[in-house]
Amino acid sequence: MSLKAYQNAQQIAEDPRQIEYRLFGQVTGALMKVSRDNAKGRELIETLDWNRRIWQAMSGDCQDDHNRLPAPIRAKIISLALWVARYTRKVVRQHAPIEPLIQVNRSIMQGLEDRG
Repeated sequence: MSLKAYQNAQQIAEDPRQIEYRLFGQVTGALMKVSRDNAKGRELIETLDWNRRIWQAMSGDCQDDHNRLPAPIRAKIISLALWVARYTRKVVRQHAPIEPLIQVNRSIMQGLEDRG
């Protein structure tokens, strides 16, 4: 099976929750790596930006009136996305630890896994 065919089959077989879980797993792993390696510069910035963009996309999805999550959960996700953006700036500007971002992502992953 070609890589393209495999990717297409994977997209069809995975539900959105599985995709979100996998994506959070990937970005959280990258955050853990830059934390463990005490990375600086481009690697750190790109990883933090990737995480921030994922949260920004989730926030945008939650602002859509067609989103089927209950309004209180959507509001909490939007609030978390705002926190992630603010805290990411602290990591970049003030060298705050990355672990709180990792913990938030892990909590989301746990929620995705529990509901799946």
